[in-house]
Amino acid sequence: MTIPPIAVEQLTRGYDSQRGIIDLTFTTQPGEIFGFLGPNGAGKTTTIRVLMGFLRPTRGRAQILGLDCWTESTKIKQYVGYVPGDVRFWENMTGKQFLDFLSGFRHHIDPAWRHKLLERFQVELEKRIKHLSRGNRQKLALVQAFLHDPPLLILDEPTSGLDPLMQHEFLTFLQEERNRGKTIFLSSHQLSEVERVADRVGIIREGRLVAVLTVEELKRRRTRPMELVFAQPVDPQRFADLPGVRVLSVQDDGRRIELGVQDELPTLLHRLTELPVVDLTYAPPDLESVFLTYYQEEGAPAAREEGAS
Repeated sequence: MTIPPIAVEQLTRGYDSQRGIIDLTFTTQPGEIFGFLGPNGAGKTTTIRVLMGFLRPTRGRAQILGLDCWTESTKIKQYVGYVPGDVRFWENMTGKQFLDFLSGFRHHIDPAWRHKLLERFQVELEKRIKHLSRGNRQKLALVQAFLHDPPLLILDEPTSGLDPLMQHEFLTFLQEERNRGKTIFLSSHQLSEVERVADRVGIIREGRLVAVLTVEELKRRRTRPMELVFAQPVDPQRFADLPGVRVLSVQDDGRRIELGVQDELPTLLHRLTELPVVDLTYAPPDLESVFLTYYQEEGAPAAREEGAS
C-alpha cells in the first residue's frame, strides 16, 4: 500500500482565545498538487504549523510519509520543503550566506540544481537580506524550500509579494515539479492560482473542511457575479426558471440586479436579449463565490469530503 505524503484524521487544534481547526480529515496522493483553499483566518496556517510539528494537535492525527508530525517532526523535515506564510530571515546575512548556512544542515545539495533554482527565480545573492524588497525575500524563501530537492513541498501563500510575471513562472515551476513526481501542498486564498495548477482542492472555512474536490468539480461549483443595469425596472422572477442562475440582490426597484451564475450562460444571455439591459459587468469568480455553494447562512454544517481517493 502506498503511504500518502500527508494524512490527517479528525485533526483538531484549539486555542484559548480564537478558533483553530476542527476535525480535519483528508489525504494527499503522491505526485499531486493539493490546493488548500480558504480566506484569511480560515485555519490554513494553523493546519500547516501542525503538519510541520510547530503546534501539537489538541486531538486527532497528522502524519507525513507515515511519520507522526509531532513526535517525529525532526525526521520529517528532511523530506519536506517549507515556505511559511510569514517568512523571517537573519537580516544581516546576504542571500548567498543564508543559502550556504541552510545547506550545512542538509546531507547533499546538488550545485547544478541550486544554480538552476537561482537562475529560474532571479534571486539577488550579494545584498544583505535587510536591503531586499519583499518580492526578492520571497524568491529567496522559495529557493531554500526547493534547495534539497525534497519529495514533499508545503507552501503557505508562496506567491505573496511576487510580481505577476514571477507568479506565473513559479506556478509553471510547480507543475514541472509535480510532473517529476513531487507532492505539493499549496495553501492559498487565491482561487485563480489554485485552479490553474492543483489536481484536487481542500476548501476550509472557519476551521472546518467544507469539501475536498477535483479542480473540475471546483470549477463547476463556483459562482461568477453578474451585475445588470436596466433602463426600466425588471422583475427578478424573470430569472427564476434559469438553472444555475440565482438572484443575489435587487436594487433601485429592479433597475439594478446582481446575479450569481454557475452555468447555462448561453441561456441567460438569450434571456437578457429580451430585457432592457443598458450595462453588464461579469466578474471573474472569487473565493467567496465557491462558499456560496456550501454556506447559505452562517453556521451551516461542514460538507462531506468529495473527490477524495
